[in-house]
Amino acid sequence: MKRFKYFLMAVVLLANLVFVQPALADRPKVSKNPDYISLTKELAQFRSAKESQTQLEGYTPEQIDQTINELELQKYAFESGIDWGQCTNQTGKTIAIYGPEPGLDDDEYSKGAALYFLGDGETTQDRWNCKGIYLPADVNAVAFNPERPGQEFIGDVVVKVPNGTNLLLKKNPDNGAIEFNQVGAKILKASDVNWYIPKVSQAIVDAHVATAPTKKA
Repeated sequence: MKRFKYFLMAVVLLANLVFVQPALADRPKVSKNPDYISLTKELAQFRSAKESQTQLEGYTPEQIDQTINELELQKYAFESGIDWGQCTNQTGKTIAIYGPEPGLDDDEYSKGAALYFLGDGETTQDRWNCKGIYLPADVNAVAFNPERPGQEFIGDVVVKVPNGTNLLLKKNPDNGAIEFNQVGAKILKASDVNWYIPKVSQAIVDAHVATAPTKKA
């Protein structure tokens, strides 16, 4: 009887090893993620400037310290396994956003991105990487950072969403400008990224059906 019990336990163990995918299967190393590689290089640059007391163009010593803190927090998010950003749209309009390229597995890293549309009042799905937001040329926007004055600009730019953050866009009721929380976000010209840039007006964006995966209410 004991032999039969031992035999049965061995069969169950073997079946688990063969048919059950390990719950702790490793994701690709974060060091292979191009965004992580770029982040660590940028962080090293700011740390070097601080240690050597070298002035970086456009940055005061206090802003260098703040940027280092922001980059270290992003790096921590990466290393904690949060390799995605999130976008929330409270602008009253549809917005164009960038996300993973179709056909890629969740574990595959890519510098590319595909264009999606996010409806008003929606937030992108958890663990779905919202990489950036495209603001058309006819959109006025203001980027806010709690540590710095607001930066006003005209659109035709891409706002890159840092991993581990939720970029919130909303409309200013007084002047109609699009406002967003800029902590850690980078404002890029269309020529700075190899993503498809639509070059259309906000009216054209509004006419599109929302296609981005969103959180359930």
